[in-house]
Formats: sequence, C-alpha cells, structure tokens
Amino acid sequence: MRARSSARFLEPRALAVLLVVALCAWAFFGLADEVAEGETHAFDTRLLLALRSPADPADPLGPGWVEELMRDVTGLGGVGVLSAITLAVAGFLWLHGKRGSMWLVLVAVTGGQAMSSLAKIGFDRPRPDLVPHGMQTYTASFPSGHSMMAAVTYLTLATIVARVQPTRALKAYVLTLAVLVTVAIGVSRVYLGVHWPTDVLAGWSAGAAWALGCWLVAHWLALRGAVEAETEPEER
Repeated sequence: MRARSSARFLEPRALAVLLVVALCAWAFFGLADEVAEGETHAFDTRLLLALRSPADPADPLGPGWVEELMRDVTGLGGVGVLSAITLAVAGFLWLHGKRGSMWLVLVAVTGGQAMSSLAKIGFDRPRPDLVPHGMQTYTASFPSGHSMMAAVTYLTLATIVARVQPTRALKAYVLTLAVLVTVAIGVSRVYLGVHWPTDVLAGWSAGAAWALGCWLVAHWLALRGAVEAETEPEER
C-alpha cells in the first residue's frame, strides 16, 4: 500500500508542481543574492520611477482615484484581512465537513506568514527612499510582506479549496481569482512607493513556492487518508 501511494504521489501532475516549487525557490534565492550584491538597484530604480510623474516623482501616475484604489487593493494583503479570510474559509470547510482540509489551511497559512516575518528580519533591506511612501511602513523591505503573505494565503487557500470543487470551471475560477488578487497587491506596493520591484518579485516567488508545496502536502496526505481526497471534476 505504501509503495502504491508513493507511486501515485510521483504522478506527472505532482512532479510538475514539484518542478515549479523548485523554480520558484530558485528565483527567490537568486533575487536575494542579486539584491545583496546591489545588482538590482538600477532595475528597481528605473521601474519605480516609471510609475511616477516625470515632472514630480512625489506624484504617482494617474488621477487621484487611482492612488486611492491602490491603497484599497494593498489593504487586501494586510494581516488583519488575510487572517479574516483564512478564518472564513476554515469555517466554510468545517461546515462543509472537510475537517482535514480545514486544519491544513490553518497550519499552512499560519506557517507561511511566520516564514514571511522571519525572512524580512533576516534580510533587513531598507525601504525605497526615492519617492514619498503612499502609506506608513513599519518593517524591512525584502521580501515584500504583503506580496508574500498574499501569495501564501490566497494561493494556499485556492489550491486547497480548489481540490474539493466539483467542476473544472470552479477549480479554474478559484485559482485564477487568487492569482489576480495576489498580482494586484504586489503591483500596488510598488505603485505606492513602499517596496522595490524586486521585493515584490521575491515575495511572489516565495509565496508561490509555499502555496504549491502545501498542495503537494495535501496531495500526499490525501493518498494516506489523512485529509479529504481531491474531488474529481464532473464532466459537463
């Protein structure tokens, strides 16, 4: 039985996800190395200033409502919002009878957020000083905590929730929505001048690696019967 479970775990889909996890981890550590050596400064500066008025770097591109919208979007990556969404999804899974998936969600998101905090402390990169910040900041810059925690939370929730959806359309909808929200949050951080672009790229890379790694854990636990098996999509 154990050999059969191991063979199923190494199915092509799981191997493809494992490869993506490795690529995301490689991208994160590659970016971290380049940032530490100062190799990304020119790229970061050029892209950060490209989102500002050439006549006044203190003025973000676009009308005032765009800046206000970006503040709303960036709020979706805050600890309070992410915690509330995680608890809401956990409650949904509990009521849906998916108790194993619920505990997996709570452990995965909590662990990912702890990893994000430790990474920021470890790298301790200063925030951008080229433009005024569009909102207050309290921690170091690398990696972007909002980008990383958004990827950790939304992508982890999406990969786990998508497992128990009955149709391919629902699975695709959940995953696509999570990716779009994660991307929007990262873009808002650069637009508001509170992060270098490479902070956001690193946050996305690490968060995606964590989320996909959680999918692999869920897949492995399902094969062992520890969590609910993935729902096979209905043919439409």
